[in-house]
Amino acid sequence: MRPGGLWRDGEFLKLWGGESVSLMGAQITQLALPLAAVYQFQASSTQLGLLNAAGFAPFLGATLFIGVWVDRRRRRPLMIWSNIGRGLLVGSVPLCAYLDLLTIEYLYVTALLVGVLTVLFDVSYQSYLPSFIRREHLVEGNSKLQASSSLAQIGGPGLAGLLVGWLTAPVALLVNASSYAVSVASLLAIRRPEPAPEIPEEKVSTARSIAEGLRVVVRNGSIRAIALEAGTYNFCWMSLQTVFVLYAARELGMNPGTIGLVLGVGAIGSLVGAVAATWLKNRLGLGRAVVAELVLCCAAPLLIPLAPGTGPLSYAMYVTAFACCGIGSTMSTIHVVSLRQAITPDRLLGRVNAGCRFIAWGPLPLGALAGGLLGDAIGLRNTLYATAFAFLAALLWIVFSPVPQLKDFPTRPAEEPVDERA
Repeated sequence: MRPGGLWRDGEFLKLWGGESVSLMGAQITQLALPLAAVYQFQASSTQLGLLNAAGFAPFLGATLFIGVWVDRRRRRPLMIWSNIGRGLLVGSVPLCAYLDLLTIEYLYVTALLVGVLTVLFDVSYQSYLPSFIRREHLVEGNSKLQASSSLAQIGGPGLAGLLVGWLTAPVALLVNASSYAVSVASLLAIRRPEPAPEIPEEKVSTARSIAEGLRVVVRNGSIRAIALEAGTYNFCWMSLQTVFVLYAARELGMNPGTIGLVLGVGAIGSLVGAVAATWLKNRLGLGRAVVAELVLCCAAPLLIPLAPGTGPLSYAMYVTAFACCGIGSTMSTIHVVSLRQAITPDRLLGRVNAGCRFIAWGPLPLGALAGGLLGDAIGLRNTLYATAFAFLAALLWIVFSPVPQLKDFPTRPAEEPVDERA
């Protein structure tokens, strides 16, 4: 590749551009579906928890099987079909609303099926990237894609809130459906050949294939700790997100546009994190940088329940909390995903990525349910306090692991991952 890194790689720019548009649409859906439940069906805290849980349930139930499937096929076609399916499903919501057939149960089913295709896309994508660009460009590639995710988090919620207030939540989802079509077109335009998947000499059962990928996750001390920390963090984050939308709408009296702006402006921190990730790693070393990033994003949620209510000070605290979460979680995601990709053999990437997703993202539906149930049981603000303190427990997985001692990405033999027991 010529000097200039991935900026001069036209094929990567196609992938990056299409994914950026898709991510913006996905952010609209992530807020539009709960707002549809809140404003059109007067959903309770428990119902909102069920809706969010449905969207992330596939990470708990289907991830490991999808990982095996991904390792046996080329990844780009799977990504294309995933986005076609997501576009059709999301586009069906405004159609049902127009025909007066939309129910909250249909939102549950849509969220569940979109979640399955999201798992397929994400596992395929994370396994596709290391074969698409050189390993020395993994941090740069993940940083650029994480920057797009950050921009989507900045603009997506605000745009979603405005569209919901102007067009209603179901119609706002048409924007997301069209974004998936743009992503499909960009993936179809890629001309760089994808290596064929490695076919094992003997047929291996699905259970044995899953076990092989999980073995790498369990036996590698760094990967194991990162996955467990992410699982704890994501459980708390989903509880926080579920309760905050209802808390802002019901107890603080925010309209959809204001909720979107609070979440969107706060997500500016994600963009800062994506830009600063490489600098912080070079300054502190990989391990210390990850620890610093996680301290920031695990402590920040406490500002949300501490805010007195509404007014300039409270809004500043909400925005600061979400911004700090964005900075810390984005930088740590860039570093730990790059670490996992760098030390995992290509033939195992799908299963290892799926195993990590199972551990890290599987708790998301549980967190949504826990937040929803606690919100009805002890009140929304008390639930925000409980969740904020629970975030701090996530740090323990990293503190007592090999991660703080890592200076840089470990090297590994061509076929076997680094075995770090801890």
